[in-house]
Amino acid sequence: MLKTPYYLIDKQKLLVNLQKIARVRELSGAKALLALKCFATWSVFDLMQQYMDGTTSSSLYEVRLGREKFAGETHAYSVAWADDEITEVLANSDKIIFNSISQLERFAEVASGAVRGLRVNPQVSSSDYPLADPARPFSRLGESDPQRIAAVIDQVSGFMFHNNCDNSSFALFERMLATIEERFGHLLHQVQWVSLGGGIHFTGADYPLETFAARLKAFAGKYGVQVYLEPGEAAITQCASLEVTVLDTLFNGKHLAVVDSSIEAHMLDLLIYRLNAKMAPCAGAHSYMVCGKSCLAGDIFGQYQFERPLAIGDRLSFIDAAGYTMVKKNWFNGLKMPAIAVRQLDGSVELVREFGFDDYLRSLS
Repeated sequence: MLKTPYYLIDKQKLLVNLQKIARVRELSGAKALLALKCFATWSVFDLMQQYMDGTTSSSLYEVRLGREKFAGETHAYSVAWADDEITEVLANSDKIIFNSISQLERFAEVASGAVRGLRVNPQVSSSDYPLADPARPFSRLGESDPQRIAAVIDQVSGFMFHNNCDNSSFALFERMLATIEERFGHLLHQVQWVSLGGGIHFTGADYPLETFAARLKAFAGKYGVQVYLEPGEAAITQCASLEVTVLDTLFNGKHLAVVDSSIEAHMLDLLIYRLNAKMAPCAGAHSYMVCGKSCLAGDIFGQYQFERPLAIGDRLSFIDAAGYTMVKKNWFNGLKMPAIAVRQLDGSVELVREFGFDDYLRSLS
């Protein structure tokens, strides 16, 4: 039995998502790029690259990771490229997407031979959280003025729209895509490719895959463009868990259990959005608040139900621990970083990465 804490990626569950992505690709003609900002654990890229067309990035290091570890296309996007990284970005990417007209013009000469795109902000989104809303007031994410974009259309061959965020509603996706067409349709006819970004939860249960694919195909045909999708969460949803062990139990008005992990250090995305971690199984008459072992008073995973009282040494499993979780793990309090394990398609479990004091030491100075 592996020593906790560790993230466990299940390739059998991952494959379910990948097969849905492949189905959309087949029916729509769209290409799918893994969004590395959401998930970058390259030990499972061997499987993922069989069902996807490449990667998209948010930084130079993600560009390099995509180029070195994932077959297919490498798209390079950043909110702002720095002068000392642009040459390396161009050398390691097939397409570069600029966030602003200012950046497009700033690097016009050095990127003159590259396939260039521009991020467009349609000023509508599906986000329930201002923190993650690309269409929030005064957003820096993309250009929104069609006239300004038209003035530089000869410098780009494609657009990137990223306005979906954890959107499981096809109807909402359709409405927002219609808005994009209304505002930017005359410009879409002048480009060769369009990325519709990520945040579209089309691998979720009961999502109308065929209807979604038909809409993408119609969009591509109408404007004569290659459509790209950038699934992150959609590619890896429900495929991983964070495995932990109970270290202590106590009572302070509630039954508490302290585990050998930390929501701040190991599931930071949930703490930022004030969400509880999900646990399975979670049923029974015994209720416990499960807490992390860091010194942060609010290091709490959530309240859960158990069939029997918890005891020191019990193993617990927080599910859906891949997207925006593993990429945000950190060394807060010097807590032991969870190892990474993979359950292969044949059911065997392989420990692929452990972290120790030397890793902690190298992360500082």
